[in-house]
Parts: sequence; structure tokens; C-alpha cells
Amino acid sequence: MVRDGLAWHEDRSLRERAGIVVAFSERTGGLSGPPYASLNLAAHVGDEPDAVDENRRRFLDALDLADRRDRLTCAQQVHGAAVRIVQPRDAGRGAHAAGGVSPVPETDALVTTQAGIPLMLLYADCVPVVVVAERARAVAVAHAGWRGLAAGVVRNAVAALRSATSPDEDLVAYVGPHIGPCCYEVGPEVVSQFANKFVTIRRASAVLDLGAAAAEELESSGVPRERQCHLGICTAHNTERFFSYRAEGRTGRHAALACIVA
Repeated sequence: MVRDGLAWHEDRSLRERAGIVVAFSERTGGLSGPPYASLNLAAHVGDEPDAVDENRRRFLDALDLADRRDRLTCAQQVHGAAVRIVQPRDAGRGAHAAGGVSPVPETDALVTTQAGIPLMLLYADCVPVVVVAERARAVAVAHAGWRGLAAGVVRNAVAALRSATSPDEDLVAYVGPHIGPCCYEVGPEVVSQFANKFVTIRRASAVLDLGAAAAEELESSGVPRERQCHLGICTAHNTERFFSYRAEGRTGRHAALACIVA
């Protein structure tokens, strides 16, 4: 979807059916200059805080969530596997780059059952995973790089979502843009670590398929392949649309966002 030059991916049918927003931003339509051009949503990469805040305002406005701006909730992402259940008292943590309350500390997955609290995590090659419990009205957003995937961040996010809802809840997962195996060369020790954990990873490979590992982790956590939606876009191959740390080095971050709105 595109509005005023700002592009994003969203399941509109989910919003219309269940009052839940799931969206993945692209990098266009913002205020930031190089190397963060232009819709950088991250406060920690060296961009001007006022530009980041304006970019966040534009993104939320495009999603018709402008009235939730001060309740936007972010995390200090550390490539780990910790999950935080976001309660009303957490709303607004990390919302503003130019001051305000600090993000949720040392957390790579956020879960909530609370309406009106947009959860947003940031990416530049790592795998954005959003899991939705539509019937119970709950959402989880996970940041899954290779370290987080190996440590179980996706599994932990699904477990926390089920704990906050019901063990037999039917879940659906959305996997956003991330670096593909076409561009993600890693050392043999990393491949070996993944091959020991994921059957879809070939031990003899010199590249790593993070999307395949995330899909397998979701399935083993009870989210079958037919209930997973993968955008299948490589960030490193599409730097005109997405930020890529591997391809660009110093750069901005795009986002995955989930919010229960009604």
C-alpha cells in the first residue's frame, strides 16, 4: 500500500474482520537524510531524533493510528530471546526518539492483549515475525536475527502469546521482509548450529535461510505452514525499498507493527 510516498504491507482483511492491524513498513516517504533515507523509524542508529519522530508519526498516520502515537511501544533489541507481555503501564515506552520514557529493556519480542497499544520492533535484514490470536484478540511481534532464532525467540513469542490467551488458540503468523539466502553468507559454525536445530538447513551450505528457520520454528510451535504468510522479499536485494545492514552498513531501520484497534 502507498500513501503520500510512504509504502507499507498490511493485511487489510484482518483489520476489517477482527480490528487488528499488522503492517510492515518500507523505507520511502520519510524525512531522514542519507544514510537513513528516508523513513527510518529507529532512534538508536544515529539519525536526528526529530526526523525519527516525524517518520513514526507519518507511519502511524498512514495506518490510521495517529491517535495512538503516544502509546507506541518499542523495545531495546539485543538479538536475544526474551519476551515482554505489554501491560497498560508499559504503553508509550520508547515511543519518542526525542525524549520520553525509555524502551522496554533487552527484549526481542513483545506480546499484548491490550487494545490501543501499537507494538513496533525494528529491522534491517533480521526476520520480522508477527503472530496473531484473532479469536482471543492478542498479538506478538518478534525480532529474529540468527542469534535470536537460534536462542528460540520465535518459539518463546508463540508460547507467551498462548499463555496470554489459550493453549488451543488458532494462530496466524506474518513474516515480513528480511535478508534471503541469496545474500546471507555465514561461516560454517553458524550453519552447523542451525543444521543441528532445524531440519530445513543444509549443513553443507555456505548461506543461511533465516526465513526457512523461522517457518520451521513457527510450525513446531503449532502454527502450521498454511497459517503462515511470508512476504518473501530480500532486503539486501531491494535496498531502494528496505534497509539492509549487510548491504549498506550504516543505515536506518524499517518496522513491523501490530495493534489491536477495536
